[in-house]
Amino acid sequence: MERDFWLSRWKENNIPFHESETNPLLLKYFKELSLAKDSRIFIPLCGKTLDIAWLLSNGYKVVGAELVEIAIQQLFQELGVEPKISKLGKLILYSAPGIDIFVGDIFDLSKEVLGPIDAVYDRAALVALPQETRIRYSSHLTQITNNAPQLLITFEYDQTKMAGPPFSIPTEEVNLHYKNTFTLTNLLSQEMAGGLKGHSAKENVWKLS
Repeated sequence: MERDFWLSRWKENNIPFHESETNPLLLKYFKELSLAKDSRIFIPLCGKTLDIAWLLSNGYKVVGAELVEIAIQQLFQELGVEPKISKLGKLILYSAPGIDIFVGDIFDLSKEVLGPIDAVYDRAALVALPQETRIRYSSHLTQITNNAPQLLITFEYDQTKMAGPPFSIPTEEVNLHYKNTFTLTNLLSQEMAGGLKGHSAKENVWKLS
């Protein structure tokens, strides 16, 4: 599903997952990571999220990874910044002061190319991946970021009633991916107002430290 699915979504501008404002859970819980200004924040599968502009405006450096180049072209247009574009093996790097976005398959991104990371903000990556990919992804993410702490947002709902993405990731699965590496703290577990695609769902915020 993955590559062609996401490319067609962006090509058709069928991107309901793109939020029209900064994610309120980022605004409320980012401080839980206790990061100094200038910290380097990695956002996997970042799209053109407005969360990037918020992080930049608050003095953080942003590093992203995104499969779809159109999304990153739009991101820099909306930021009003002219990126420097360079080729790095299978990846394309879009960079400007304070921001580096790697375009391509996140599994082609190495720790050496990524560079030091102070924290990970995963709002849209783990929940976007099918179950068979999530174990590989979570292992790869912790490896390339050198076990950097994470702010992770997940959903829980009856997967038999609705197909992902976003996929349902219960507490047991979060533990499966991360309990051997991190101390997990559930910062929030709440019913989503209006549900998810018309179905009842819970939204969870996790701190991985």
